Amino acid sequence: MNSLFSHTSAWWTRYSDYQWKKAPDGQLYLLPTADATPRPYNMLTDPKQLMLDAVGVGQICMKKASTRTVRMEAIKGFTCKYGLMGIMTALPTTAKFVEYNQVYLPKNEMLREEVMDTIPYMKHFFPFNMPEFKKHGMESLWNLSDRTMIALAMTFQEVPQAVSMSFMRDYGERYDWLEAVFRGFAFGLTAAFLYELDKDDASPQTIQLYNAGLAGFDDNAPSYHLTLQGKPQMVWNFHSLLLCVKLLFSTMLTDDDHPLKMCRKCRKAFVADKEDQLFCDECR
Repeated sequence: MNSLFSHTSAWWTRYSDYQWKKAPDGQLYLLPTADATPRPYNMLTDPKQLMLDAVGVGQICMKKASTRTVRMEAIKGFTCKYGLMGIMTALPTTAKFVEYNQVYLPKNEMLREEVMDTIPYMKHFFPFNMPEFKKHGMESLWNLSDRTMIALAMTFQEVPQAVSMSFMRDYGERYDWLEAVFRGFAFGLTAAFLYELDKDDASPQTIQLYNAGLAGFDDNAPSYHLTLQGKPQMVWNFHSLLLCVKLLFSTMLTDDDHPLKMCRKCRKAFVADKEDQLFCDECR
């Protein structure tokens, strides 16, 4: 797994603080606070910890005993550490959707529409203040007046425009969408865990049910490009934190030497030292 991402720098942005805020339509959004400062960072500095943190939040969201307040705090804590998921650029078939008049969406848990006009789609992620944004065919005009936002946009001028827009202070993501994202990670790991326990005796219907638990990972995948760095190398293009975490999850879950597992005693997620390890280090 490490060799797969060893030549990739996946830059993302997190703010120093976030807040939950109810939009005019009643939906609860998570977005940066008014005085929070943005800081770019490399998502792949510690990919294992990123993945474990995401699954850990998902397990909190799956617990029946977890109150909504507990789930909100867990999601906010993850976001303060890593930033918002970048759902706006993760859902469409291309992160360059700003160049088109319409956005095409594979089947997902957030939006039922398969095709949406670009600006109405973007408004789902700017519930309070939509940027001054105009489209003329494939060309678009985006005006910024805040110096910090201008500097941030210039820092990420080489990425698709929608990616840099998702780093703006007014960009937010709905609570129910974020909870569904994190639940998906925990549910996928639980399905793999139950399959490992039951695979020798389970019926075909049960196996099919466990496979359904991984259906949420059958969607968009990050793109990549090849570069020559001593020899040909594959470099991933991550245009959202969500797709980065999904690829990490899939890679770690299927790793032969150090797979992602659920401890049979405490049920916490851990990365095993070897394929047949059943308990995390704390429970061994």
